[in-house]
Amino acid sequence: MNQILKDSYAEEKAVFDSKFEKLKKLISSSRRMTVFTGAGVSTLSGIPDFRGKHGVYTDPWMGLDVETIISMTFFRKSPDIFYRWAEDVWYRLDEYEPNIVHNTLALMQKKGLLKSIYTQNIDMLHQKAGSTNVFEVHGSPAVHHCTKCGRSFTYNEIKPIVHKLEVPHCPSCNGVIKPDIIFYEEALNSNILENAFRDFSNTDLCLVLGSSLLVQPAASFPQIALQSGAQIVIVNAQETGLDRYSLVFRDLKQTFTALNEWINGK
Repeated sequence: MNQILKDSYAEEKAVFDSKFEKLKKLISSSRRMTVFTGAGVSTLSGIPDFRGKHGVYTDPWMGLDVETIISMTFFRKSPDIFYRWAEDVWYRLDEYEPNIVHNTLALMQKKGLLKSIYTQNIDMLHQKAGSTNVFEVHGSPAVHHCTKCGRSFTYNEIKPIVHKLEVPHCPSCNGVIKPDIIFYEEALNSNILENAFRDFSNTDLCLVLGSSLLVQPAASFPQIALQSGAQIVIVNAQETGLDRYSLVFRDLKQTFTALNEWINGK
């Protein structure tokens, strides 16, 4: 295998083309497609993998365990340290742009080919690409709330404060403001979980993109679809526990470049 293929995970043309024909038939016949996206989609935009080997969450920061920093216990005690860490990680996410996956999924929605997108990512790039009906399983920094009175704030209101290395406080009650990202020790949004069970139980085609399906409970959503009789398509560089039941591609860019061209020609 040449170096380009090895680096990109792209498959040989004959192998890819054969599988892509199957993918087109699945999409064309689907009436209730649901999409599940993970960190691999974000890395295609240049965002570092948070939980992978040497990821942003796995390497210590200033001698501290990052998974401790993003726990509610630590946040309540030391919001200043949390925001110092987050300033260069979560408060630069708006500097990234949607990639071919985000843009193609938005196009598919506009053409009525899919309804819902469930994402483990917090980068807001699906919305930036124009997608709607996006369910952020782990939340996002798009909205913040005061931990004392509940007043809401936008990302753009809070970002300048954080970049001044200050802790954002509510102007109404002086409470500490927190991004609506699910921290450790916090429960996932029950409404999103209920919607996910409904949507993945009733889908006929589930696309799993850029996820190794290891982070629970979100990783169980495609399993629900499989058990409900849906066809599963996985596009991920590494193997997953559902590969044996799925149509599998290894390279997101290769797959979605072809998908974008096909959909634009429909």
